[in-house]
Amino acid sequence: MGLRLGDIAPDFSATTTDGEITFHEWKQGSWAVLFSHPADFTPVCTTELGRTAALRGAFDERNTKAIALSVDSVDDHRGWAPDIGEVGGTALNFPIIADPERKVAELYDMIHPGEGDTSTVRSVFIIDPSNKIRLTLTYPKSVGRNFDEIIRIIDALQATDANPIATPADWKPGQRVIVSPALSTEDAKGKLSNVEEVKPYLRYADAP
Repeated sequence: MGLRLGDIAPDFSATTTDGEITFHEWKQGSWAVLFSHPADFTPVCTTELGRTAALRGAFDERNTKAIALSVDSVDDHRGWAPDIGEVGGTALNFPIIADPERKVAELYDMIHPGEGDTSTVRSVFIIDPSNKIRLTLTYPKSVGRNFDEIIRIIDALQATDANPIATPADWKPGQRVIVSPALSTEDAKGKLSNVEEVKPYLRYADAP
């Protein structure tokens, strides 16, 4: 059985570019984006980690920490860091896990048979402050991730945790939201602004 939404993210200890960490302790009280990349000194991965570094302020605003992983050594990670900064325009400012024995990769099922080698695919885990897995994404090695979408997902999760709402397709912060099916229209009007009933089961409201 693989990891599912709502499962507690497995804890682990690892060596990173920021030193030794224990995952749950490192992220205590924060959201986390744990993502794997196939290998250091590769083109797509360089752009991805550069983009993550550039988004540090956006992650901080959302009480979120980013942490990457590959099966390369910490020396390789540190040697690669200047390229990440040069290509992305921002120096590396988050830890990269060294996982040469593939312990964390196997714990999180980041190595997929049939991908041609024993490196990790592009897995993403968004984990909340209580250490629950709230979202998983898996990209093939040839396709770089959309980090704007990862930020959008965090915004949606935090908004729906805080209010009796859901978010419609393509939602962005500030746009209208959907009233939770668990809330009657009458109750919704007392909790949310500008409630509009399109269908008995589909009610829109202004974002809280």
